[in-house]
Amino acid sequence: MTIRKTLSTFWTAPGVGNRLRRSMLLAIMAGPAIFGLVIAPQMGAQAPQTTAMPTPSFEVASIKPNRVVDMKIGIMQRPGRITMNGVTTKLLIAHAYNVKDFQISGGPSWIKSDRYDIDAKEEDSMAAELEKLPPEQRAEQIRLMLQSLLADRFKLSLTHTTRELPVYALVIAKTGPKLQEAKPGDTYPSGMKGPDGRAGGVVRGSSGGQGLMMMNGWRLIGQAVPIANLANALSQQLGRNVVDQTGLKGKYDFTLQWTPDQSQKGMLGGPEVGAPGPDSPPTPDANGPSIFTAIQEQLGLKLESTKGPVDFLVIDHIEKPSEN
Repeated sequence: MTIRKTLSTFWTAPGVGNRLRRSMLLAIMAGPAIFGLVIAPQMGAQAPQTTAMPTPSFEVASIKPNRVVDMKIGIMQRPGRITMNGVTTKLLIAHAYNVKDFQISGGPSWIKSDRYDIDAKEEDSMAAELEKLPPEQRAEQIRLMLQSLLADRFKLSLTHTTRELPVYALVIAKTGPKLQEAKPGDTYPSGMKGPDGRAGGVVRGSSGGQGLMMMNGWRLIGQAVPIANLANALSQQLGRNVVDQTGLKGKYDFTLQWTPDQSQKGMLGGPEVGAPGPDSPPTPDANGPSIFTAIQEQLGLKLESTKGPVDFLVIDHIEKPSEN
């Protein structure tokens, strides 16, 4: 299906120049065992559009049911294109509005169970203009395009609200950070690959690059990603918003491995039920550290409990997309 847009909608769309995040995927993201998940940095969900002007849209978008049994999920953003494999509709909404799945309520049960493969392409002229923007503005525009896709193909309508809830603040531990900073120009010859099979994890410059995160079971690996992406992935694991208060501005390489507790069972990134295969996540060590201990010991960071405003999206209407 072809979805047209104009550059005028891009330059005047709400949110341009205001905020950032993703990739995921952002993806973490954002972010099942996730391969090459590029996640955008955490921020509040956008309020429903109050102007009659249409939001920017993808030129072409293919949506097909995913029936692969390995349950892997991948989200990859590259110049002019975003590819998603095995995403649920709820995860797609979370990625488009930059919230976690626990911040979405309402809707039928299939939004959490039915999985889709999505390949969306931007118009060439739009893609060229987006590449000229800072990452913050570029990520914002991609989210607006995904919101258009949801409205057009899934007939999504929703209500935005805010609640004061417990959150975690991610801060530097007393030992100091134990992260390895990725240098501009670094490459990863044996690095992760995205859903399209192409290698990622390349830092092209101090503000660019295709940083990647991969979640396999209870192991989170990051290549050239900002701390906000890590906070986003931790938020999904813990079922509570994690706010980056480290003050760390670079992009980092890290590996985080922990043993889940019962509260994490079934959350994004958890091991799947069934016979293990060659790509199955490793079985967690029963005597291994909790995620809170692992963050301190392996990353030199710490999670502190606090309270803060949390955005919620209430689904008023949604339909299954037509296959194409």
